[in-house]
Amino acid sequence: MKRIATLAFLILLSFTVQDGIGKTMNGKKVPSYPIAAHVYTTLDKTVNPKPHGKKTLWPSQISEYGPNHYGEWNGEGAGIPFVRPDMQTGEIEPSVTDPLATTLLSFFTISDIHITDKESPAQLPYLGYHYPEPSTPDGPAGNSSAYSAVFLYTTHVLDAAVQTINALHKKAPFDFGIGLGDTANNTQHNELRWYIDVLDGKMITPSSGAHNGADQIDYQRPYQAAGLDKSINWYQTIGNHDQFWMGSALVNNYIRRTLVGSDILNIGPVTSLPPDFKAILSSRGFYMGVVDGSTKFGHIIDAGPVAHFPNPPTVAADPKRHSLSMMDWMSGFLTTKSKPVGHGFTQKMITDEFACYHFYPKANIPIKVIVLDDTDRVGGAAASALDHKRYNWLVHELDEGQATGELMVICAHIPVHPYAPAPNNPPYSYLSLWSPYSEISEETLLDKLHSYKNLILWISGHVHRNTITPQPSPDGDLEKGFWEVETPSLRDFPQQFRRIEIVRNSDNNISIFALDIDDAANPALLGDGSHSPAWTSRSYAIATQQIFNNQVEQGPHVNKYSGVYNAELVKQLSPAMRAKIAQISPVVSSFKINGDAVSTTNRIVTLNNTVMGSTPTHYMASESSSFMGDVWLPYSKTPSFTLSPATGSGAKTVYFKVKDGSGRESAVVHNSIHIGL
Repeated sequence: MKRIATLAFLILLSFTVQDGIGKTMNGKKVPSYPIAAHVYTTLDKTVNPKPHGKKTLWPSQISEYGPNHYGEWNGEGAGIPFVRPDMQTGEIEPSVTDPLATTLLSFFTISDIHITDKESPAQLPYLGYHYPEPSTPDGPAGNSSAYSAVFLYTTHVLDAAVQTINALHKKAPFDFGIGLGDTANNTQHNELRWYIDVLDGKMITPSSGAHNGADQIDYQRPYQAAGLDKSINWYQTIGNHDQFWMGSALVNNYIRRTLVGSDILNIGPVTSLPPDFKAILSSRGFYMGVVDGSTKFGHIIDAGPVAHFPNPPTVAADPKRHSLSMMDWMSGFLTTKSKPVGHGFTQKMITDEFACYHFYPKANIPIKVIVLDDTDRVGGAAASALDHKRYNWLVHELDEGQATGELMVICAHIPVHPYAPAPNNPPYSYLSLWSPYSEISEETLLDKLHSYKNLILWISGHVHRNTITPQPSPDGDLEKGFWEVETPSLRDFPQQFRRIEIVRNSDNNISIFALDIDDAANPALLGDGSHSPAWTSRSYAIATQQIFNNQVEQGPHVNKYSGVYNAELVKQLSPAMRAKIAQISPVVSSFKINGDAVSTTNRIVTLNNTVMGSTPTHYMASESSSFMGDVWLPYSKTPSFTLSPATGSGAKTVYFKVKDGSGRESAVVHNSIHIGL
């Protein structure tokens, strides 16, 4: 069957973004970094890296990127249209418009921001900053997760992504957003605060310790974050980097002392890639180094064999770098200016050390979001795991959702049995990210998931890619299959987030549209002749990709140049569920004139309205309950309406209704206002 929604975000999103707010800190003006004047999605154009020069560079040779053509891209690459993969085979076909489709839910996902305190004495730049050297008996180096130039601008990229989300929201509103984990890079308090404060729109001081270069270096300079539109609720999932040292080992006392102290991390030789973090933490011999924030390109200092240093290197201590326990991390979300307070976490969950919950994002829509902590809390590594408590909780949530007729979406940090990096042709292989410490096997989990006909999505991050994996039921029952959608990292190329839209098609099955979006980094030069931080970070992310040769083609149908995969994912529903969602229509839950004013002297008024249920596409307003002669207009939450001429003072009544993309209309509502001309 050929179907796709006629969605608002298919239209070119192009409009002007206002300048940032000028504020001061300690008597000095603090900059803000507005995004580009035009916002596009990857349906319109893509970021395609250009070939770089022949010279081999170290990742830390950032000043050489430009002269050697590293980090350059073609920003006018062709857009990537939606395709429709088959649930059983994974093969794709074009997506075709269903003119009677209507949106049930629209939300954004962001993941793996890895907000990094680059001056922290307990990060790992030595393991990557001279890739592919040093080639020594002490072991290999070459891990871009340990070091890459994008470390310098992690908060700035998030700020640009938030502004891009706000711009998209004005054209086609989001019902909510969710972060899929790895907010922080290294369990640190200041890293988590920067993440929450950027979303809250606070002043950001993106440096620590001695705050070197804060008055002159762009990545160190305090700035005013824009903040997420306050009408968008956002929620949070926990990741491995949020609670484990570098996402790969349980935090021990040595790490705790090093984080808040002045001594540079001293650990053992790296003899394997990926490193055995437990082994290198238990020995000594190599200083891991820090970024020198007083230098334009963030030179790495105090890194190398201990024998090369006459005296142990030190940095300015900073208590704000202290390591967060799981309870501490969840507690951080209670201190926020945006909604909801806690962003999914409650005091009881914090006390119980249990980071799993559910929520219903939209009234009158039977879609349940289940937020699952699937991190390895025993081994503390970058693998997925479930103990009996979390598994039993998940089964209970799924049982309830199935029994009450709710479509269910699971949001977790780590994917379950996803596609492995592979070419775009079958047979496709799969990747196991499961921990040996898990009390529940991956096979047990998958078998259980395939018993629920109303499970439609498993959404995750972690692998820093846009891979989409069909999870068909082994017995061939299409109603028991679900889709697995990964969201890439905002830190690493392609530095994207996703918009996910769930729509009801004309046959009352659903389609899930997964759309990749680049942040609208601003190419305009700043006063000192440099680009905006987010624009510079994109260049560094591309250069990192070129130097480390990280694979872009990470699963079938992911574009090997841009890393993009835009897909329409069709979910076959049971007859009972199709009948239920067929009844969904828009409901006007609130209707006010001029914000519920009693009177006005102006014939032009504003019709403030709130709609639940399916997403409205049009509205109609009239002073006649029959709407005689009136026409449908594109929907707005605050449309203007001109009252008919009055011969004198008196009450005016306005009738109002909306309809969705399927043509289903709401009930008529009305309100009155006294007009005196």
